[in-house]
Amino acid sequence: MKYYIIAGEASGDLHGSNLMKALKQKDQDADFRFWGGDLMAKQGGIMVKHYRDLAFMGFLEVAMNLRTILNNIKFCKEDIKNNKPDVLILVDYPGFNLRIAKFAKQLGIKVVYYISPQLWAWKEGRVEIIKKYVDEMMVILPFEEDFYKKHGVHSHFVGHPLLDAISTLEDINIETFKTENGLNEKEIIALLPGSRKQEVEKMLEIMLSVRPYFKDYQFVIAGAPSLPKEFYETYVDDNVHFVSNKTYDLLRCSKAALVTSGTATLETALLNVPEVVCYRGSKISYAIAKRLVKNIKYISLVNLIMDREVVKELIQNDLNKNSLVEELKKILETEKRVEVFRDYELLREKLGGKGASENAAEVIINL
Repeated sequence: MKYYIIAGEASGDLHGSNLMKALKQKDQDADFRFWGGDLMAKQGGIMVKHYRDLAFMGFLEVAMNLRTILNNIKFCKEDIKNNKPDVLILVDYPGFNLRIAKFAKQLGIKVVYYISPQLWAWKEGRVEIIKKYVDEMMVILPFEEDFYKKHGVHSHFVGHPLLDAISTLEDINIETFKTENGLNEKEIIALLPGSRKQEVEKMLEIMLSVRPYFKDYQFVIAGAPSLPKEFYETYVDDNVHFVSNKTYDLLRCSKAALVTSGTATLETALLNVPEVVCYRGSKISYAIAKRLVKNIKYISLVNLIMDREVVKELIQNDLNKNSLVEELKKILETEKRVEVFRDYELLREKLGGKGASENAAEVIINL
């Protein structure tokens, strides 16, 4: 079959690549054309556009780049029309993908959504678009199935693909990792500031403000594959280091982590690293988001899945040097650290075990 896949972010690239791998195992004639990243490219096929050219963060940035976004949508429609895939697979990225879903459905192409947009948080009205234009909806969070059922949409809970990605990791030697990456003997605090330039600049400044209070540790920045190494050089010194494209290995060697809100909060938890979740957007974007997001108590996936505070979230004005120091000390030195590990075990149980990619591939091929 001919598969056309659209993933517009780093997490979508990861999950899309594992789905492609599972599809190849079930369909020897699998032919891929995709919007994604380097991980998807390793699975073969033709990359149409890299996600680094698609990722715009916040209401203001989207408005400023509206012409580029609209041109991408137009280009994508033409590409689908010219290549006539058997199935269109959309990976999250709703603002773009829901427009493409409508177009593809009108051409008679089967439309699959893998990894639901977070409609339970905001823009719930988009469920009607999914009802009309999506043939199969596959969800990866247990409570999403109930959400769609409430709206009269059948969905498949396939499990969480991060469990698949993490299960394939080989054992790691901490001392070897430190030596290979030019790190010293101190224990590591990982910094995951995000994947977009403006986000990273904002988050690294506040994350690194805690250094004087943790002199017995070294700080290591997890570089985003979408940003060049040179971008991070101004932040590096004798006790602040940088590794690129090794986030999972870095986390497995770390004592704790400061993590910008997003998929990385769940990745950090599943790799069993105590974390503090950080978020600070522009005042305007945050004010708009606060008005639009409904009935959501938390911003991190860890807390949303558990429906209680497992990891501390520091948002907007609460994200400052003093609060970061206080919360980081808790997960390094107090009983809170032990509590976090216990809660992480329960989190893994809720996510339903491995096999999301294989389950999703089976649904797509049956369709």
